[in-house]
Order: sequence, then structure tokens, then C-alpha cells
Amino acid sequence: MSIRFSAAEMLQVAEQIEHNGVAFYRVASEQVTEADAKALLRELSGWEENHAALFAAMRADLNDAEQAETVYDPLDEMLLYLRTFADGVVYTDDPFTLFGVVPELRKILDIALDRERDSIIFYTGMRQYVPKALGLDKLEHVIREEFSHVNMIEKQIAKLTA
Repeated sequence: MSIRFSAAEMLQVAEQIEHNGVAFYRVASEQVTEADAKALLRELSGWEENHAALFAAMRADLNDAEQAETVYDPLDEMLLYLRTFADGVVYTDDPFTLFGVVPELRKILDIALDRERDSIIFYTGMRQYVPKALGLDKLEHVIREEFSHVNMIEKQIAKLTA
């Protein structure tokens, strides 16, 4: 039996990942003392909030076929699996452990970059489970948005190393 996830399920997980990112960047902003670093991390948190809202809007705009259950799953076990997997891979490590006693912006950005790449890997891996008729184009939009996160963080790292 082939398991297929709907675009609605994938977008719901995307929202969760983005909300996890918001929390990650907020905690990170509280860990640094430099005003510029705080501002950057708050900006990244806001950016994640905007993407969560985008994904929520995308989910609200799905047609009936894109929202349809693809297999009988009355206990929502597949969605629970997706959420658990997403939480375990993206943004859920304890920031205090990750950042250390005196967190450095470069280290935080390196960690953020890894987490953004993890989310791209997660979404790319899930592509095979979302058929075109059930909103594959929406999932591919999510992936493009995540690449834009990577690009912004890489630009900020380049500024720090210049």
C-alpha cells in the first residue's frame, strides 16, 4: 500500500515548523547581548511568523480535492507522525545547550542555517507522497520559501565574515 499525504497535511506541518522557528529565533534573540544581533534575530523571528501565516493562508485556499483524506486514518496517526518527525528535526533543540554560555551570532546563524536546510530536506523527501492532483505545487512553493530563508541567513553570515 502506498501512503500519500495531502497538501493540507503537509502545509499544517509547514506551519508547525515555522512556529518552531519563531520560538527558536526569539529565544536566540534573548541570548545575545549585541543590539544588532538582537535586531537580526527578531527580524528572522518575524520572517518565520510571516511564512507561518503564508502557509496557513495557502492551506485555507486549498480546494476540496487538496484537503481530502488520502487514506483511512481516523486517529490522525500519519499527521501525528509528521508533526513528531518535524519537531524532532527542526528547531526543537534546547537553545541554551546549543548556543552555550556566551552565545555568538555566527554560531546561532550556523545552527539556524542547518535547521533551515533540515526543513528543505524534510519537505523534499515528502514530495513523493503528495500527488500533483492533491497540491504538489503548494508543497513546492513551501520548498521555495525555505530556500529563501537559507539565502537570507547565508547573506548574513557572509556579512559577518567579510
